[in-house]
Amino acid sequence: MDFKAVFAALETVCEDTITALGGPPDSPYGNVANRLVTSMKEIQEHGRALVPVISGFTAVYHHYDFDAQTPGNGYRTLVKVLQSCLLHIIHKGRYIASSCHGAFFRADHNACEMEAYCKALCQLRALLYLAQRLLHDNGHGQLYSLQDGNLSQKFVQEYTSMHKACFYGRCLGFQGFNRIASNPVQVNLTLTLPPVPLRLPLASDPSLFTTVSPPLAQWGPGPVDMRLISYALREGQDSEELLAFSRTQPPPISLSLVPWPQRQPLSPWLLIHFHGGGFVAQTSKSHENYLRSWSKDLGVPILSVDYSLSPEAPFPRALEECFYAYCWALKNCHLLGSTAERVCLAGDSAGGNLCITVSMKAISCGIRVPDGIMTAYPATLLTTDASPSRLLTLIDPLLPLGVLAKCLNAYAGVESQTVQRAVGTGTLSSLGRDTALLLSDLTQGASNWIQSFLDPMRTTGRAGSPSVVEKRSPSNETQRTSPHTSPPTSGDPTDYPDGFEPLRSNCLATIHQSSCPIIKNPFVSPLLAPNNLLRGLPPVHIVASALDALLDDSVMFAKKLRDMDQPVSLTVVEDLPHGFLSLSQFSKETEVASNICVQRMREVFQEQTPPPSLHKCPKFERKPGPSG
Repeated sequence: MDFKAVFAALETVCEDTITALGGPPDSPYGNVANRLVTSMKEIQEHGRALVPVISGFTAVYHHYDFDAQTPGNGYRTLVKVLQSCLLHIIHKGRYIASSCHGAFFRADHNACEMEAYCKALCQLRALLYLAQRLLHDNGHGQLYSLQDGNLSQKFVQEYTSMHKACFYGRCLGFQGFNRIASNPVQVNLTLTLPPVPLRLPLASDPSLFTTVSPPLAQWGPGPVDMRLISYALREGQDSEELLAFSRTQPPPISLSLVPWPQRQPLSPWLLIHFHGGGFVAQTSKSHENYLRSWSKDLGVPILSVDYSLSPEAPFPRALEECFYAYCWALKNCHLLGSTAERVCLAGDSAGGNLCITVSMKAISCGIRVPDGIMTAYPATLLTTDASPSRLLTLIDPLLPLGVLAKCLNAYAGVESQTVQRAVGTGTLSSLGRDTALLLSDLTQGASNWIQSFLDPMRTTGRAGSPSVVEKRSPSNETQRTSPHTSPPTSGDPTDYPDGFEPLRSNCLATIHQSSCPIIKNPFVSPLLAPNNLLRGLPPVHIVASALDALLDDSVMFAKKLRDMDQPVSLTVVEDLPHGFLSLSQFSKETEVASNICVQRMREVFQEQTPPPSLHKCPKFERKPGPSG
């Protein structure tokens, strides 16, 4: 992509947004508009400063490739990451400029989005300046400075002191997997549903109706965001009625496959998707790569729900929004390109939890339940209770215990307070108070975990004890402590055999074990649900991974359903971590695992339901024994 065009588009969108929001002081959005204008001006300044920097990189970075046929190096990567950030800003800025006077424009939400990306852009700018120094000091064609210890130490110091939380939360994965090659689709619509009550027929007697209220928890009635993905353009998907819900003007319906696409008839199938992300991160777009493939492979329209995230929106907000979207889809399936004769819910991790709990809520409300559920590595027990697989959180870089506990507590609303905007110029001032605290703790916990591997001299134990241990004081100054200083321990030494003591780290993560009753609510932890709330669930297909800390959640929930004579299947794929769906194009194993998910959904649509027992797959699977 031509970077001159990107920077020109950035300049234009900044000017357009500033102009659109530069109304009188008594404008409807008041201070929020000022925040947006300030962010756009800062982004504009960053963009102008980066033009010569990127020009310098693009002129020489090909010298650092392996060869002419293999373009790829760290400099290229930094430029591509910046490009992704700028394109997100341009897309969001165009939406703000064109929609800021609309009735459903969420001013505060969009201000938070733009402030978060402004901070991410600032940090990327700093990284690019550091890369400039590397480019200057390293030899021609060399990506490392192996002989210059002082230079390496300087960058380590810069990394440790540089604020990184801005790359989590709203900006998490902006450089992400959806940039990997994916199937083109003819329909990719972002939709916003207004908060109006819905009337749906009762499953027991379709002549009777019940009213479904819009989401109400935390801040009252509010819209629900969704994304419609369809490989083929189907009847209803380009209707004026549906396009009225589009968040983008003009609606981004892609008609790239053929010059004059023909509308396909309504599909008898409909897939409704809830994304993962620990209830605190990710969107439908960050999962779009595999959703496109699913839409093509199954020939089905997919509606993915962008539910509100914790900690600002703890339970039950996300559940309410997903349930409302499910009900709306049943009532308006003709707009989505489907007759909804067969409806399947699909989700991974936190999204798998929502698939189960939305179905439980449908049972409780007496409306139609989906025809089946496909859930990948679901979280079914949102407590910090120990299990064999959860011991993996002590060593798992994708799901360390500190991160897992913070996500669970955020969704449960533990210790959360009313969101207040921070005042000042601190690194987290653009985030809500709860998000700022969460991301600060997540970053610290992850840093401590990684540090224990990168720097063994920061650990103490029976073997290899260092002579000097470094600690950080509250002022962030390095302090030296005596080697005889005993690090805190978490248990009685007699817990281990005589003569053995595990390595300890002075970088201690804080785990808050909550006794809040919400985490045991059956609509939070469905593994704890009584049988009467689970009886009537549709066939549940669970695809778990052997290296996942939440594997035991899947095994125990499958056993619970089996013991109730509920139809359930469990497939355990080997050698894959939590979150493999987002890695489905990285290896043959992840591709096979994704295909297993597709096959389970196809079984739902084609009514090929296995008997109520654990299902065995021919490849990349392990079937648990009777004892679990």
